[in-house]
Amino acid sequence: MAESELAARARALVAELGLTAARVDLSVRPLTGGVASDIAVVTLPGREVCVKFALARLRVAADWRAPVHRNRAEYAWLSAAGAIVPGAVPQLFGWSAAQNGFAMEYLAGPDVRLWKAELLAGHVPPLAAAVGDVLGRIHAASTAPGFDRTPFANAADFEALRIEPYLRFTATRHPALAGRLTALADGLARADAVLVHGDVSPKNILLRAQRPVLLDAECATMGDASFDPAFCLNHLILKAIHLPASRAALMSQARALWSAYAHHVIWEPAATLSARIAALVPALMLARVDGKSPVEYLSPEGQARVRALSMPLIAEPPGSVPALIAQLESALP
Repeated sequence: MAESELAARARALVAELGLTAARVDLSVRPLTGGVASDIAVVTLPGREVCVKFALARLRVAADWRAPVHRNRAEYAWLSAAGAIVPGAVPQLFGWSAAQNGFAMEYLAGPDVRLWKAELLAGHVPPLAAAVGDVLGRIHAASTAPGFDRTPFANAADFEALRIEPYLRFTATRHPALAGRLTALADGLARADAVLVHGDVSPKNILLRAQRPVLLDAECATMGDASFDPAFCLNHLILKAIHLPASRAALMSQARALWSAYAHHVIWEPAATLSARIAALVPALMLARVDGKSPVEYLSPEGQARVRALSMPLIAEPPGSVPALIAQLESALP
């Protein structure tokens, strides 16, 4: 979206939501870094708000398209998560069908930091257990009687945003592993047990007063509980490969995330879920070097290391998350 178009749409959105008078010439500042949405900060009298609109074609090298109505699913996830774990998401100000976008609290200031930036700078704050706790509480609440699953019948979106670009596409790059990767993809596609965020990554988690605030739930769907913890564990592991000096702390954080999350697993045996996560993490590791959305910080040598570590684990998965972490630690110097 051109900047002038984004500004016009942002002004129309905040006016429709009653955040300001119509036709007021407000300052709109685009935010950079996202690949799936246009995001901007709108300066209102006395405060700033963040507005977000989904893109039809994501900003990656591969041709990756997804339906823009996922913006509504994201708003629904943020609403549900905020009710389950107050303070774990930004305050919401409303969603617009006309603009297919929403407005939320703009989080900034000296006490707000991005988890990814902290980790890549070599700082490993003890945040993972809190992230695992939040995820576990949301997953558990979404299995309770009376939970409204209606806004999250988004299996087709999840296929387009996660399963195809990460697993099915990677299978085309690695024919010897295609059977395993496709089986994982098919299992995720069939599942609908819990409310899945779909992008629990350090780039989407802020630290505010030493607590996590989750963002960017564009992939929200009823799905497999393995996906969210596996997705976040994968990022901690990739950074442990990339940052030898932080490796021990990052792997310790991976253990802490699983331990805090597992405490909330009531909808199935925790050991069964642990095995599924341990099988999925190596596939996601490989996907982040050979899928449609490779991580940007790995060198060619780092990418080769990820392939060497992940491919045997895809072929013969460990039986649990602790076993996976221990196996990776023993393989890393």
